[in-house]
Amino acid sequence: MKLTGLTLAGVLVAGAALANVVSPDEVTFGEYGEVEASLTGSDGDAEKGREIFSEKSQGNCVSCHALAALPDVPFQGEVGPVLDGVGGYRSAAEIRGILVNAKKTFEGTVMPSFYKTSGFTRPGDGYTGKAPSGPIEPILSAQDVEDVVAFLMTLQD
Repeated sequence: MKLTGLTLAGVLVAGAALANVVSPDEVTFGEYGEVEASLTGSDGDAEKGREIFSEKSQGNCVSCHALAALPDVPFQGEVGPVLDGVGGYRSAAEIRGILVNAKKTFEGTVMPSFYKTSGFTRPGDGYTGKAPSGPIEPILSAQDVEDVVAFLMTLQD
């Protein structure tokens, strides 16, 4: 019986946490593309954010951006700006907005929208023949975005 009670308590806590998550279509952007409110209602984990940023199988941020704070990560990109010190010149709201949908801040950027599920220009079969058959999932979860924000905010000059 104890196990059942603990399991139920865990499910209720997890459900309450998920209830606070802002869905991709409900994100509120400021005038310059910033997203003031956390997508999860809580702070991110900077260490998990470092992993997401660094792993090609997750955020894949390092494929476009270089970061001196990650000397152990090979083959860093040159497409996007170097992000050394980004937490010193961008706010968490600005970084969150850029991760959610960079085109709200930088029109015409090639950076993907990591937390977007609708309004795409080219998800059809005409380009690749591999259009999604169901709903499009965001590249990163709301928690992943908050984790990357937390990591990038640690990068101060």
